[in-house]
This record gives sequence, structure tokens and C-alpha cells, in this order.
Amino acid sequence: MDIVIGVVGPHDLVDDVAATCEERPGVRALRLDYEREAEAPAIVEAHAGAVEGWLFTGAVPHTPAREAGLLSLPAAYVDYAGATLLGALVRLQHAGHDVTRVTVDTLPAAAVTATFAEAGLPVGGVRTLPYRSGMTPGTALAFHRRGARHPAITCLPSVREALHGEMPVLRLVPSSHSVREALRRVVTEAGCRAREDAQVAIGLVETEVEEGLLRESAALGGTLVAYRGGLHMVVTTRGPLREATGGFASLPMLTRLATRNAYARAGFGLGRTAAEAESLARRALARARRIGGVVAVLSLHAGTDIVLDSTAAPAPARSLNLIARRVGLSVSTLEKLIEAREAVGGEPVTTREIAGRLAVQQRTARRMLHRLELAGLAERTGNLTSGTSGRPLTMYRLTL
Repeated sequence: MDIVIGVVGPHDLVDDVAATCEERPGVRALRLDYEREAEAPAIVEAHAGAVEGWLFTGAVPHTPAREAGLLSLPAAYVDYAGATLLGALVRLQHAGHDVTRVTVDTLPAAAVTATFAEAGLPVGGVRTLPYRSGMTPGTALAFHRRGARHPAITCLPSVREALHGEMPVLRLVPSSHSVREALRRVVTEAGCRAREDAQVAIGLVETEVEEGLLRESAALGGTLVAYRGGLHMVVTTRGPLREATGGFASLPMLTRLATRNAYARAGFGLGRTAAEAESLARRALARARRIGGVVAVLSLHAGTDIVLDSTAAPAPARSLNLIARRVGLSVSTLEKLIEAREAVGGEPVTTREIAGRLAVQQRTARRMLHRLELAGLAERTGNLTSGTSGRPLTMYRLTL
């Protein structure tokens, strides 16, 4: 059965990007174009039930959909840095322009710098305007027009039209290579999610009375069975548990159970087999008992524990102590991660940058960021080639 990918972007790009997607066997593209970037969230919301993943033609349509909290499915956007930006520089150079003195909108500064470095070009004369929510074509026009009129590289069609005749200007459009790379990430994540959703999820629930447990287990898409020592076992799979917990963030059933019990504790385990899931559930319940009276813990096979709040607190009210307890990192580590986020102005950071700022090895940084991602406090935004033969550096946007 084909996997359906929703391709979202301006009408003059969607067809070409979708056609490149459909070159891959087993992929069918649903073409979803718009006239204005602000329409992207409504498009995603309206068609979420018809696709298994999202591919945005760039960061511009992806950002408002992400900030609206609508990307519960695997999603990626086509990266215009790398091959796409490099192609634009070659065209400008062939036309006789100085490519070391250009203005570039929308792309992250780090990605532009990395592309120039790989091409052996200096970046001292390059100005960038990274895309942020609320950035308008007018903002980009003012950026390109400020100062000397150097060649402009833009991702916005209206900016290209406005600057044409004023200065050399190129609009970036997705390269086939960049589309295939973004599609690969979406298809891989969708495939992993399908396999993960079939993982066994077992919960061990500890309350004074059984009343309400049967109904709550049904809400988790599972069955309730008796367990030794007065406990109750809920058997379900990863998919329904993830949905019921809002992406492993909170477990509202605890609040309802606590109205009839002095305590309500639960330990959930996710495993490839029932035996593995049960073993992890026991570990999770042991930690829940140490934490308090109304709490649930989710244990994963990689040694990660996530504390599920009984009610989802508003983001501003979250304390570092609570986050540290949920993700298994120290408060001091979280403070350093927040400093790293603020130092880059909320832009994505690589695992290498985090490792350097926290003075830890890269594999430790990857593990930290993975824990934050599982808790919904970090988001993968793509990969950045390291310039060596090693693995690409994963880029994350920290939201904690």
C-alpha cells in the first residue's frame, strides 16, 4: 500500500516537488497549494486525516503549521541550503557577480555559513535574514535594500518580483536532491512510527479501588486484566497510548482516578514483546512510587524514563524541577541548554554545538536531545553535513 505524503507550498512549486516525491516507489503525493503562506495551517488541519506525513516546500509554510501545533504526523521541509544554495551561487558567479557579497533571506545563518564553508568561500560580506514567524515580504525587501545593492538570494516569489530590475536577484527553488532528502526523512519516520505504533504497551496501575479502571483502560484502547499484589494491568499498543497522553506529555486518567482514591500511580512500559514491556512497566511503577501519590512514568527500552504529568500544565508555569524530573536530566543541565537556546536566538542548533557548550561528548548530547524530543521539548529540523566523512549533524530547535 502506498504511503500518502501531503505536499504543502505555493502553487508554482507544489507540482514539481510532488512529481519528485512520486519518483520514489510506494509514495503518492497529495498536492496542497496555497496563494499565501498564512494559509498553510488551515490546509494541514483540513487534510490531516488523508495523509501519513507532511512535506513542505520550504521553511516558510512549515513554520506557521508547526507553531500552530498541527504537526502530529511526521513532517519535514525542503532545505534550501546545501545543494540548492550552492547552485544559486554558481549561477550568480557565472553571471559575473561577486558571490562573497550577497544578501540571503529565510535560510538559517548557520546553514548559510556551512554551505559557504564547504564551497571554500568567505562569509564576511554575507548578510542573512533567517525566517521567523511573522516575517513578511516587506521585511525581506527592506533587508535586501538596506546598504549597498549586492546580489540578493530570496525564497519568496513576491520579493524576487519586487527586486527584479533593482539589483541582481535569484529566487531559490527546491533542488531534486533536497526534495529527495526531505522525503526520505518523512518516509523513514512514518515507517518507524508505523512499526512503533505496533509496539506492546503495558501499564501497571496501583489504586485503592478498582472503580473506573475498566473505563479508563478502554479509553487507552486496551484491556484490563488482574495482576498479582492487588495491581491491575492495562494492555494496549504504543499508538493509542501516545494519542491518549498527548504525545507522552500527560495522563488525564490519573486525575479522574485520584478523585476516588488517595493515590493513583501507574508505570507504563513500551517493548517489542509483552515480556519486555512488562519488565519496563515494573521499573516505571517503582519510580512512580518514589515520586508521589498521583503520577505516571513511562519507561522505554533505551533506558529513558518520562514522567507523565497528571494534568498538562501551561507552558509558562512549568518549572525546571518538573521538567528535570520528567526527562531525567539535572536542573543545571537544563539551564545550560536554555542558555544555548538563547545564545542562538531560538535558531536550530546541532548536536556538536550542544556538546561544545555543555562540555560533553556528542553521543551524550544526542541522548539529551533525544530525551527532550520524546518529551516534546525539542524538535528535529533537519541535518547539517559536517564537512567530513562522518555522520551528518542533527539539528534541533529547543522549546523548553
